[in-house]
Amino acid sequence: MLLGGDFSVTLICNSFFSFRYTRDNNVLSLEQRTFYEENGFLIIRNLVSDADIERFRNEFERICKGEVKPQGMMIMRDVSIAKSEFIPGEKMVSKIQDFQEDEELFRYCTLPEILKYVECFTGPDIMAIHTMLINKPPDSGKKTSRHPLHQDLQYFPIRPSNNIVGAWTAMEHIDRNNGCLCVLPGSHKGDLKPHAYPKWEGGVNIMFYGIQDYDKNCPRVHLVMEKGDTVFFHPLLIHGSGWNRTQGYRKAISCHFAGADCHYIDVKGTSQEITERDFSPIGKKLYGIPDDTRLQDVLRFRVRLVKGKRINL
Repeated sequence: MLLGGDFSVTLICNSFFSFRYTRDNNVLSLEQRTFYEENGFLIIRNLVSDADIERFRNEFERICKGEVKPQGMMIMRDVSIAKSEFIPGEKMVSKIQDFQEDEELFRYCTLPEILKYVECFTGPDIMAIHTMLINKPPDSGKKTSRHPLHQDLQYFPIRPSNNIVGAWTAMEHIDRNNGCLCVLPGSHKGDLKPHAYPKWEGGVNIMFYGIQDYDKNCPRVHLVMEKGDTVFFHPLLIHGSGWNRTQGYRKAISCHFAGADCHYIDVKGTSQEITERDFSPIGKKLYGIPDDTRLQDVLRFRVRLVKGKRINL
């Protein structure tokens, strides 16, 4: 059983099966490859060590306290927390993005055990294109800690999508109580859908876009994970996360990777224009680039080579 629990999946394991989303190598078993091909995600249990996770946790706390201030990092706070409640420390930070200049956290993107699996989806030349450490806070009662169902390709002006993969590692036990990931298996086989801010009464965090026209009858799978478990998923997989009903802060560390032979696209006239619009002022603030900059130019400041050679990105 790849996932554990009572989730089962029909595997197509005949000689006529054509692999579209995974590369030929000796890392994934036939069962694992077929599972990813059919479902768009794959969990590898106990992949990242407790020691590494503790180091990431300690560095996150240092960032929250202002002891280190990596260049280009975006620190995010939940929309429901009043500014008067901000106290230096992890309780005021719901997420940090773009930690590529933090040597300690960026180690996650270079871990051999992570890249071993990433290469199965991107090929041998690998770029880290987006990094996050998520610190989902206890919900204030307004359910703003949830993340609407979305596709991560919405944020990336990079193609082809089949050469991109997300790696998301649980830093502690994660289940439905503290807001685990929820995925729609097989949804990676569709197209990029239009995204917009959901109309939630409690408010919506910036860039928490959601899909409006997905099939609400499509089965959902909630990914219960233990510390060190890592899920790899396709950028078109529809997924989100629930609200945190506990009093603890649910942590996970993540990086999206792309094959270095991928290329940038212009998102003008596409559904990704909303992302470009929201990113432009951020690019100006973090990197000093004009506020009418294209989304791909913002990405150029963030991407880093982690294995092999740099080609297009």
